[in-house]
Amino acid sequence: MKTFCILFAFTLVGTCATPRYTTKIQNLKDSIQLVDSAAVVKYANTITSEELKTHLYTFSSDEFEGREAGEKGHQLAANFLKTYYQNEHIESAYGGDNYFQTIPSGFFNNNTKDTDNVLAFIEGSEKPDEIVVISAHLDHLGIEDDGQINNGADDDGSGTVALMEMAQAFNTAKKEGFGPKRSILFLHFTAEELGKKGSEYYTMYPAFPIENTVADLNIDMIGRVDDLHTNNKDYIYLIGSDRLSKELHYLSEKVNEAYFNIYLDYKYNALRESNNYYSRSDHYNFATKGVPVIFYFNGEHADYHKPTDTPDKIDYPLLQRRAQLVFATAWQIANQEHRIVLDEDNELLK
Repeated sequence: MKTFCILFAFTLVGTCATPRYTTKIQNLKDSIQLVDSAAVVKYANTITSEELKTHLYTFSSDEFEGREAGEKGHQLAANFLKTYYQNEHIESAYGGDNYFQTIPSGFFNNNTKDTDNVLAFIEGSEKPDEIVVISAHLDHLGIEDDGQINNGADDDGSGTVALMEMAQAFNTAKKEGFGPKRSILFLHFTAEELGKKGSEYYTMYPAFPIENTVADLNIDMIGRVDDLHTNNKDYIYLIGSDRLSKELHYLSEKVNEAYFNIYLDYKYNALRESNNYYSRSDHYNFATKGVPVIFYFNGEHADYHKPTDTPDKIDYPLLQRRAQLVFATAWQIANQEHRIVLDEDNELLK
């Protein structure tokens, strides 16, 4: 808690120390009531390290040639995801068998060819027009000049397969009568490695109105451990959770405390943080549109953006726990009575 207050000195101009603000925050925390606890645990447990491993060994294999946006390997990866969702009977956001949002080559300022975002969709039972986005990028760096393949197992194969497993878990829940109240969009972005161009395109031409998007939970690298956590690997960096909605931030913490107790590290959430991670992945294009976001990230490691980022180096039990955390957070957002409130509209913070 002490470290948390120090962090907020950057983001809240020191107000976390004032009694009035402390009371408001406590009121906000107390207002968050967890929903469907037994169901959360049941369906989170369908996300398994074994299935994540199976998916990732395929997705980050040489067959997909490093998944460079616009290239053959990327198209194979996009089709792999489409086939998965079809086999799971999870619908497209566009209806029918069209799971792709094509970004035309003219949208890029280089020689990138047409390339695709992949969108899968589970409609909400009570508030279908309100959309919870869970996202990860499917592209990576392709093939080096010397022929080595950048398999991108952690970046961002780990996030991609986490989305696949979460979609299956939500769909299983729906089949058994526990479908989400709000709709959930599983959004696999292309061209993140080219400057977040896939998410930029989506937020310009969304499948559902941006104003109906409740939150974006974005996953970019959650399968490894960085050098700062070698003695305590049960952690994840959270970035952006408090930037637009304190409710989202405290909801996230409450879910974690109830089910997982993973160490949530806010080191990279500070304003003017030197790595600028807040603006470096796809969630940022949602945040600039006023959509609350959380960016889940394990930090960089020695294999970052190298051909040595391979699936044998992933910690699969840890990947499972992190994916389950994101799933449980999305479950809460999708099923609580009111949609996540932006700070400027939040009566409890006035």
